[in-house]
Amino acid sequence: MTFDFLVVLAQWPMLLKGLTLTSLLSLAAALLGTLLGIACAWSRGHGGAGLRALVGGYVELIRNTPFIIQLFFVFFGLPAAGVRLSPEVASILAMVLNLGAYASEIIRAGIEATSRGQLEAAQSLALNGWQTFSRVVLPPALARVWPALVSQIIIVMLGSAVCSQISTEEASYAANLISSRTFRSFEAYIIVTAEYLLLAVLLRQALNWLGPRFIFGR
Repeated sequence: MTFDFLVVLAQWPMLLKGLTLTSLLSLAAALLGTLLGIACAWSRGHGGAGLRALVGGYVELIRNTPFIIQLFFVFFGLPAAGVRLSPEVASILAMVLNLGAYASEIIRAGIEATSRGQLEAAQSLALNGWQTFSRVVLPPALARVWPALVSQIIIVMLGSAVCSQISTEEASYAANLISSRTFRSFEAYIIVTAEYLLLAVLLRQALNWLGPRFIFGR
């Protein structure tokens, strides 16, 4: 058996397009999913009984169902309710919902580890509820759980590979198409595997650099 990677690499525009779209999907999901996770974590700790139950149901639903089912529901199920989304928008929405549920529990663990002394200090400074949460509780909570949150973001990025099932033209979609055109499946998937590996390493390093500097401070 002989290998010919040049045949696959000749399709570099398609590979680059897939890598670019995977990167954009991952960045959008990381930002919006983390914000959703923060909102859900706050709701479960400070919201009313109805809101806590609603958010709790959402978290349990997402965490106990496969991502591909969530993706199919967004893309194939929502049109039955009159909501039609493009493959890219459906992919982002499914990834955000998935990450938001897991991030909620990760961030909530960090919030619940906040010492009572910090809260009492915030009260002594006459900070209101939002100021206490955003300035006293959230930054150290994110610092405590940042490695776990970054790992979850990477998992969601890698999970974006199944978005090719709804014709989102990300990296795995490119691999499938190149494989069908060139009949070089081994080479195509090896190259795309290297793309995912490179993207995961770069994304982890970027998040580990950004977190202490711009998100929760040193």
